[in-house]
Amino acid sequence: YELYNIKRSKLEGILHKIFDTGRVDIEIKDRFGNPVEPKEWFLAPLFVIEEAMDKVKDGTITDYIFNPTTATLELRE
Repeated sequence: YELYNIKRSKLEGILHKIFDTGRVDIEIKDRFGNPVEPKEWFLAPLFVIEEAMDKVKDGTITDYIFNPTTATLELRE
């Protein structure tokens, strides 16, 4: 995706907040056998990610949250 005039760290924080409900709850072992819980793995369909990027572009992304049950972006209440 090509985005301009956006701080990458701020965008990452926004996307983590929007998709937090779709975060994968898993523990895996690293190459040394230590348990790791990934914080940046999300289950969301590609079309929802594309929709989210469109909302980033038009400035409305903070009005939405991901609903993992319906696999859609929904307006925040």
